[in-house]
Amino acid sequence: MKNSLLHSLTFFLSLILLFVSISVVPVCGGQESTEVKEPDNLYALSACLMDADSGRVLFEKNGEEKRANASTTKTMTLIVTLENADLDDIVTVSEYAARQPDVQLNINTGEQYLLRDLCYSLMLESHNDSAVAIAEHVGGSVEDFAKLMNQKAQEIGCTNTHFVTPNGLDASDEGGDHGTTAEDLAKILSYCVKKSPKSAEFLEITRTPSYSFGNKNVAEDGTISNGNRSFSCNNHNAFLNMMEGALSGKTGFTGNAGYCYVGALESEGRTFVVALLGCGWPNNKTYKWSDTKKLMQYGIENYQPVVLEEQKKNEELPKTVLVTDAKTADYSRIQTVPVEVIEDTSVSGFETLLLRKDEKVELECNWEHTLEAPLDLGTVVGGVTYRVNGEVVKKEKIVCGEYVEKCDFSWGIERILERFFL
Repeated sequence: MKNSLLHSLTFFLSLILLFVSISVVPVCGGQESTEVKEPDNLYALSACLMDADSGRVLFEKNGEEKRANASTTKTMTLIVTLENADLDDIVTVSEYAARQPDVQLNINTGEQYLLRDLCYSLMLESHNDSAVAIAEHVGGSVEDFAKLMNQKAQEIGCTNTHFVTPNGLDASDEGGDHGTTAEDLAKILSYCVKKSPKSAEFLEITRTPSYSFGNKNVAEDGTISNGNRSFSCNNHNAFLNMMEGALSGKTGFTGNAGYCYVGALESEGRTFVVALLGCGWPNNKTYKWSDTKKLMQYGIENYQPVVLEEQKKNEELPKTVLVTDAKTADYSRIQTVPVEVIEDTSVSGFETLLLRKDEKVELECNWEHTLEAPLDLGTVVGGVTYRVNGEVVKKEKIVCGEYVEKCDFSWGIERILERFFL
């Protein structure tokens, strides 16, 4: 009987231990794992996911490798046009513009069009002849318009981009081959949708589902009337209907570039931009949509805004510094001077960044605790550096809040005489 009871007890104890060993999951450090799986198996040869507000790269695959980028070039063509010309201008078509290869609007030499109408043709149907007509009107020639494009690329911060044509057709000149990188292309669209003074106009054109127009007749007295031709354009950016919050974008294809795409999406106050180069060749036309959705979803699920200013709340920042050799009322020559923290404009910092849950902001604070007079108001006495993954994302300066005069020989004599006679 005792043996039977002992065997039963042993059996139940074994079951309990087995249950505990299965149920208890060890947690390293007592915290939930923050490991994030990055997108893989992308079709694109080069890809970039960017925070459009800060310009920070959230993910890249060969993001700095220069490639042909086909008609995604037309994002730059449009923004340069919007910033340098009046859309109510009349454009006269040259012979060179009229004989551009497909895809064409099929405009004829000598015909006249509103610049606005040609911009819709440029972005919705990606017409190459419209691109050249626009470039010649705005820049005077294709070559001079390309100079405007390259100048704007430099202003935006593109470091490995060179434009030769306004339509993205393969070409070379003394500056090199026409092309860009996935990171630079993402910078360009980020500028177009968020930072350009013509962002609203850019979005209006690139988001329009369809658009109709015709050529114009301009009389000698300047009177404008409708011509005898009519056109209808449909937006070929299918991504606009694929994900909620899709903002804008542009497709592209040449035999050299492959399928390319750059697109923007807004979600809960965040704006993501995806750029893809070499994303398949015929018959792989849909690869770009698969990659775009994968990268956008990765951004939406993993990146949240972090206010950088809030990261200072646990830091001991100086409120004052000591200044020696100063003119002081008590003759001590040591003065306590207030300091303040201000933005360092030498670094393009941002108040808010999108960070992944496994990323954190690291702060480095340095300042001189004791300085020597004289000190001007606003003299830099230290600084605060914000880093994410070792990259500097913001800087601030610690500056002197008062003017401090240096005590000199004559001031010393005056103080001695005051003390002697008083």
